[in-house]
Amino acid sequence: MIRSEILKEIAPILRDQLVVCNIGIPSQELHAIDDQPSNFYMLGTMGLASSIGLGLALSQPKPVIVIDGDGSVLTNLGTLPTIANNVADNYILLIIDNGSYGSTGDQPTYAGRKTSLAKMAEAAGCDRVIECQAKQTGRVLQEALDARQMTIIVSKCESGNAKMPPITMDPVVIRDRFMKAVQA
Repeated sequence: MIRSEILKEIAPILRDQLVVCNIGIPSQELHAIDDQPSNFYMLGTMGLASSIGLGLALSQPKPVIVIDGDGSVLTNLGTLPTIANNVADNYILLIIDNGSYGSTGDQPTYAGRKTSLAKMAEAAGCDRVIECQAKQTGRVLQEALDARQMTIIVSKCESGNAKMPPITMDPVVIRDRFMKAVQA
């Protein structure tokens, strides 16, 4: 399975949840698969989806699901100890680990070699870290929502991107409709 196939599978679970989605192609894929006002699509700032989602989770009670990539998490490793030391039981970080920088041409990441993001999250102090295979992602995500405990999920999948159109929605529109979803 590639990332877009995971997103198609988990789209029903994501619906009506607050979702912060990683920059580039992951946001394009989620937008094309199931655009929701409760989805915040990152159009820039690689590596900050996890931090933005944590801040959102700490500031309000609704569940927040962050869809991030291994490459983005690797560019902001400080996010893992920050998450571990600022527990928000309404926060789920779903790292879709395809072992590549998918938005820039599928160059390999170290997560696709010897580096384990699950072990890094555990070493940073995150209490509930689950590594799974792509086909298990929907079940593991639903279990994390049901547990109501901060969870880091590392979903291992194949590298590859689906052909999706770019997001043409103005960033201000994305922000404003997401803010309304947060307040609803």
